[in-house]
Amino acid sequence: MNSLHDLMITAAARHPGRLAVAGHEGGLRYAELDLMANALAHRMRELGAGRGDRVLIWDDKSCAVVAAMQAVLRLGAVYIPVDAATPAARVATMAQDCAARVVCAARDQSGHLRPHLPDDTRFLDLAAIPAGPATPVNETVALDDLAYILYTSGSTGQPKGVSISHRNARAFVDWAATLLGVTAEDRLANHAPFTFDLSVLDLYVAFSAGASVHLVPSELAYAPAQLTEFLYRRQISIWYSVPSALILMMSSGGLLRRPAPEPLRAVLFAGEPFPISQLRRLAAWTDARLINLYGPTETNVCTGHEVVADDLARDRPVPIGTAASGDTVWVRTTKGTAAGPGEEGELVVEGPTVMRGYWGREPHRGPYSTGDLVRVLDDGSFDYLGRRDHMVKVRGHRIELGEVEAVLTAHPAISEAAVTVTGSGIGARLEAFIVSQAGKEPSLLELKRHCAERLPRYMIVDEVNLLPCLPRTRTGKTDRSALGTSRPSPMA
Repeated sequence: MNSLHDLMITAAARHPGRLAVAGHEGGLRYAELDLMANALAHRMRELGAGRGDRVLIWDDKSCAVVAAMQAVLRLGAVYIPVDAATPAARVATMAQDCAARVVCAARDQSGHLRPHLPDDTRFLDLAAIPAGPATPVNETVALDDLAYILYTSGSTGQPKGVSISHRNARAFVDWAATLLGVTAEDRLANHAPFTFDLSVLDLYVAFSAGASVHLVPSELAYAPAQLTEFLYRRQISIWYSVPSALILMMSSGGLLRRPAPEPLRAVLFAGEPFPISQLRRLAAWTDARLINLYGPTETNVCTGHEVVADDLARDRPVPIGTAASGDTVWVRTTKGTAAGPGEEGELVVEGPTVMRGYWGREPHRGPYSTGDLVRVLDDGSFDYLGRRDHMVKVRGHRIELGEVEAVLTAHPAISEAAVTVTGSGIGARLEAFIVSQAGKEPSLLELKRHCAERLPRYMIVDEVNLLPCLPRTRTGKTDRSALGTSRPSPMA
């Protein structure tokens, strides 16, 4: 097992003329991607980035961003991808938290960050990449050195940085590449944002075989007709996304009205349960392998299940499968014992994909408790049942309801707030219940604007209800089960 960036460097040596990555601005062949990553690595080094330093990349998906990520790894540094639509205040929080040495951002964006960061923070505009020396940059790293940090929703209102090492990432990538039998002829779609761990498979499994990866622009992520056309036009052979994207393509994108494209040989999905009725429709349309992958950001993919005919006769989503990526996975009951067939409990993971820890906190050691409830099936695989706490998935994005509530209660007109999810799959919506300060009543537009300045788009509440008080349990906690019965007319 080697470092994560060795995958692209090796592919560039073996397949220099083959397409590596294609984005909205065109494409780069492996030799071109290698040169661009090398030039950026030299420039980042000039700006002070070196082994172990953090480099935050705040931009939309593009070939240049992929090159920047590779450049960071070549320095032995750590990259932090941040979506371009993330509010500047949140980006500044992340950059402060990880003590970013360099921030890659468009020039018009970097001005929003400078007042909030130390004077020695350096900025790099990816729109103006300089030609660099030909001297290759490829610092030696240890497998347990960090490769990247993915920030996720935090219950205190502050995002948490999941720290992933080269060992963590390679254990998953190598397993997935073997599972899929990827070759240089494959064409992988990248639907997920780089902030989402699904994208790790798209990029690095492609690099592992010298295949090409095709970036779905963020504005098309939930545009069904355009996604369907992307699948056909790019001749995608391996597709990986949240189920809600595939459901949109089937219901509104005309996917099922066209014959399955000949190159398509594997459809992978993760991030949320795939409604069985919708999965049956997909299975009837294509002979491609259908594979359900599971794992929180803290473990990447730790279980997997390939759909078989008998799965489609179930009345619930297909199992999340058995242990993957070299991990050991088991179920802990409420009594603290290991669950057997037919028993339920919390899924626990131990092995090479489990994160190093949350940035700035004590390193994680030992098994990782996922907070997900599962049932052990007779064959040893697992059925997903739901979350133990109030962390939810909305269209594949993990959301800590406490963070949304923390942002809402930061508004001067709100004294209390509770947030729930209504609906499921692509129909899932964030619904807020608020108690206003005496004499104050913010409008829905005002609250949405307040949230948009502090949260990514997928965490902005869809509906707000004003209550005189929040329902409480006997212990004084918010009674979430009673919120639905307390719903008045939503705010306009």
